[in-house]
Amino acid sequence: MSISRRGDSWRARYYGPDGRQRSKSFQRKADAERWVTQQRSQIAQGDWIDPAHARIAFSEYAPRWLESRASIKPKTRQVQATLLNRHVMPTWGPVRLDRITFEGLTRWVADLMGTGLGPSGVRQSVYLVSSILEHAVRSGRIRSNPARGLALPRPQKRDYVFLTHVQLAALADAAGRWRLLVLVLGYTGLRWGEATALRACDIDLNRRRIDVRRAFSDVGGKLVLGTPKSHHARTVPLPRFLAAELTGHIACLKPDDLVFTTASGSVVRSANWRQGVFLPVRKLAGISDRFRVHDLRHTAAALMIQAGYPPKMLQEILGHASITTTLDLYGHLYPGDMDKYADRLDAAASHVTGTDTTSVAVSVAVNKAKTRPDNEEDGPGAS
Repeated sequence: MSISRRGDSWRARYYGPDGRQRSKSFQRKADAERWVTQQRSQIAQGDWIDPAHARIAFSEYAPRWLESRASIKPKTRQVQATLLNRHVMPTWGPVRLDRITFEGLTRWVADLMGTGLGPSGVRQSVYLVSSILEHAVRSGRIRSNPARGLALPRPQKRDYVFLTHVQLAALADAAGRWRLLVLVLGYTGLRWGEATALRACDIDLNRRRIDVRRAFSDVGGKLVLGTPKSHHARTVPLPRFLAAELTGHIACLKPDDLVFTTASGSVVRSANWRQGVFLPVRKLAGISDRFRVHDLRHTAAALMIQAGYPPKMLQEILGHASITTTLDLYGHLYPGDMDKYADRLDAAASHVTGTDTTSVAVSVAVNKAKTRPDNEEDGPGAS
């Protein structure tokens, strides 16, 4: 490693672990010395990165990253490609990886919010950029991910509309030949793509179970058959009344026949069904205009919670990858059971200690009253 003067600048040089010489010019000798010292330290700690690896434009690196993600679903790939093209590439496409900074990303987030893009779109765009930069870190192209710690807008919580049993029955009755599909969506919590991919062999009427193994997804207007959203098959219970109704429906179907199809026997497309069936039926049943097809899944969750399904069971039925997702969506629907469980704990303690905790509470209150000074008055700050 050496530092030499060249005209009005100072040239710092060192040999990397690969035996190749690198150099950089500085206006001040102190800056050159600091840089050489830094390189020496990074080499000694095994933290050195070839600077040439970071001299690649984001627009060149990001598509490679997306193509390398073999495990993601086609729909996810399409969504991420759209986010890249619309919200990321216009700003970061021509920028080299080593030129992307935390400060620049912070301004970009503010600009995205200024365009009217919702909190969810902003967060998804940032997560995407952060994932790409994290991959660059692990690939040895950059030392750290500048997107870590970015302040993001709070996600907007949707005000879901949940139907009661009576409302769900009214919606199903108004749906005519689609009555059973509405009931399946509203009582099992299946996603649209899972329900429309159901085959007769997926329904075990003796066990009253549905085995969710497949799902359709719309990718650029083309239906693609794949696994459920979490990539894992799951089993969903059927209420007795729904199993009884399905019995007649699938009796004439072959094992591999789809349970729900159009009149011509083709796959039911979400957009067509929503426009031609759901919207008129929703109006006929007197259901709120805010109620969406996907809210049938939320309705199923709400009705299960009312029936006493615990969170972990609900997670398994709905196919959420994490219990956190389940609680974030539906935790507020669970009844306030703190007092109930506190009373159970109280009863158990009373049984073991032989203490009547009700009497104890009364006694404490009486003792407090006795020890209160005569001139003490209950005021605004009284406990």
